[in-house]
Amino acid sequence: MTTVLYLLNISNPDRLSADSGWVVADTLLPALVDAGAKAVFAAPAPVSDERVGFEPTAVPGTKYRARFDGDTAALADLLRRTRPDVVVANQVESAPLVRAAMLEAGSDAVLAGYCHYLPFSFERADLLLDPSLDDAGLGRPVLLTFLAGVAALDRVLVHSETAAHWLTVAAGRAGLELGERLRIVPPPRDPALVRDDAPAPIEGAVAAAVYNHRLYAHYGTEEFLRLAVELVSPALRLTVMDLFGSRRPGRTALDASPERFRDALAAVPGVEVAFDGGDRTRYRQVLASSHFGIAPYRPSCPWSLSVIDCQAMGLPVISPRLGWMAEHIHPDLLFDTPAEAAKITARLTGDPAFYAGHSAFAKASTEALAPAVVAARYLEAVA
Repeated sequence: MTTVLYLLNISNPDRLSADSGWVVADTLLPALVDAGAKAVFAAPAPVSDERVGFEPTAVPGTKYRARFDGDTAALADLLRRTRPDVVVANQVESAPLVRAAMLEAGSDAVLAGYCHYLPFSFERADLLLDPSLDDAGLGRPVLLTFLAGVAALDRVLVHSETAAHWLTVAAGRAGLELGERLRIVPPPRDPALVRDDAPAPIEGAVAAAVYNHRLYAHYGTEEFLRLAVELVSPALRLTVMDLFGSRRPGRTALDASPERFRDALAAVPGVEVAFDGGDRTRYRQVLASSHFGIAPYRPSCPWSLSVIDCQAMGLPVISPRLGWMAEHIHPDLLFDTPAEAAKITARLTGDPAFYAGHSAFAKASTEALAPAVVAARYLEAVA
């Protein structure tokens, strides 16, 4: 039996449903157990399946502590206790520290890194630092630490072709060869957010759109705010999810943009800001009451669990022509301007055949993300 030690920093332990890393772990790790592996989760909070072992770790406090702090002795002790065959470092920057702890503990496990985000993106040939990790000029140190982590890994797991391309180019510029270490393994969809029949908008009735992404500035929320003003009308209402609710002072001190944009969006006529209280059932109800979703204006997006949530529910998702979205979403639903987005929206809400076709396409695009399928791919990738 393969033992997988899954290391995860949870940035929102008080709001687990808003932490995509935890949501993925809560779906993936039980699927690994179903596939015959033993899974041990080292994180600030456990997953919901008690078959997954749990090793509690401290909350780093800030996103920079998560990248630059570490305790080699504690990691070495964890490795001695769990004796894993595979160690998964979801915080790629921590991989050199994990490798050092493995050396100290005498562990010969495979060290895999799950690149659930990239601290950069590309615009044509220009590498752009992720502004969310560039406070006080820390963007370049984060990038270099991330690449140092990539150098320490036996397996480099990314979510998409877009992420694989970006990482290959960035690593090549740093003199790193990824070769056979690079594997594409997308996260699983949430089986609780799957349905077969998404009802089309009814002619003459008010159609409903949902925006279920974080409201940080680096998600392009300023651009989305302008789009929301363009789209809402007496014929279309828009629900914006407030995924965080009240955040800890340490997090708002670094970036208060979610609160600022939440208030700005709530002031737009025709926009409702909804908080699910961390209840995934309530979250599903919001999606189920919508007709289509809207992707974020986030250039550095290598994957979006929120987009997949909508699509698995049969909701077409309209999107700016950016990053992974341009790879994954049907070309008919991509736009470059708010005016183009408005035309697509009008067709989704006014053409039943167009809506039905894209609803079916959306659902089909997530079929390969069933947890059992992804778990098999994951175990193959880290073997």
